[in-house]
Amino acid sequence: MPTILRIDGCRFYFYSHEPNEPPHVHVDKAEATGKVWLGRIEFARQRGFRSKERNAILSMVQKHQEAMLEAWHEYFG
Repeated sequence: MPTILRIDGCRFYFYSHEPNEPPHVHVDKAEATGKVWLGRIEFARQRGFRSKERNAILSMVQKHQEAMLEAWHEYFG
């Protein structure tokens, strides 16, 4: 489960057994969790994030999208 980024209490990572899905990252913060697509930046699913947190997370993903995509393609080939 490679961690890509830790910022503002959020941990962004991906599971090593999901290479057949489109590029995405998982994000955890305290008890909240979610999955964000990296192509079209949006939540695939989420649980426990308030609206303001969801917006902040999507902004973080957008800001670091290039690095996250690079990490995804480097890991999965």
